[in-house]
Amino acid sequence: MLRYALKRLGSLLISLIVASLVIFFTLEVVPGDPASFMLGINAQPETLEALREELGLNATKAERYLSWVTGLVTGDLGISYTYRSPVSEIVAERLVISLPLALYALILTVVIAFPVGILAATKRGSLTDVAVMGGTQLGVAIPNFWFAMIMVLIFAINLRWFSAGGFPGWDAGFLVAIKALTVPAIALALPQASILARVMRSSLLDTLSEDYIRTSRAKGLTKRQALRRHALRNALIPVLTIIGLQLSFLLAGAIIIENVFFLPGLGRLVFQAISQRDLIVVESVVMLLVFAVIVVNFLVDLAYVWVDPRLKDRT
Repeated sequence: MLRYALKRLGSLLISLIVASLVIFFTLEVVPGDPASFMLGINAQPETLEALREELGLNATKAERYLSWVTGLVTGDLGISYTYRSPVSEIVAERLVISLPLALYALILTVVIAFPVGILAATKRGSLTDVAVMGGTQLGVAIPNFWFAMIMVLIFAINLRWFSAGGFPGWDAGFLVAIKALTVPAIALALPQASILARVMRSSLLDTLSEDYIRTSRAKGLTKRQALRRHALRNALIPVLTIIGLQLSFLLAGAIIIENVFFLPGLGRLVFQAISQRDLIVVESVVMLLVFAVIVVNFLVDLAYVWVDPRLKDRT
């Protein structure tokens, strides 16, 4: 297990280095000058040059890259061009909204998808299976932002059970904050739950057709016992892969939902930073999200070994 973990950790570090190079040099070729954007088209050359010097834009690309990577390692992400505040503080303020939202949505995804996928697999070919597959197909097809607007119309405007948007802050109380994140989390979770339920059904059906399941049934286990003791755990590997990808998506891909509900999270921060040419914020946030994706995939790889110990012998 330790050898496998160290091997995956080495791959993680290589991926981070490659990702940092791609992110930095991709943004460097984007047209436009942050200093010119901040000062406007009528800025004096001397003022423009002074600001470029202050922001470190006159350094070579190699020097700027090394400075940025060193800052990432030490926790110093630099100073935002727009907000004139440390990027680490800005990101921390937004992360306390985006991370709970992503985890909340992921929990809802798993809670919905697992029972639905198992039900569809155990009732294969029945009316229940057809209804579940039709519902999940609809969930995959409907854009989450459209579904979010429908939920605002129903639960915020008509029923007035939830607010239409905004975030009161964690200082207002845990339950108040969670309530503000509930509708956005549901809007994010339902399409992902539809995908996960379909994967769960497909994986479970493949597992239930294996010889060892038939053998367990021949030895006297009921269908439910065979499902619980043998099939469910062995069907989890593709499901864990999807869960890992979904957590990464929910953390990094909630830009539209955060804008629909006026949530000041990482998604809105990236959107605003791109429009304002605040490259240091874009680079740091995107790198943070890439780091989260890679770490989640690393944890999923470790979970594979827990689910299927046979993988230890293949590494």
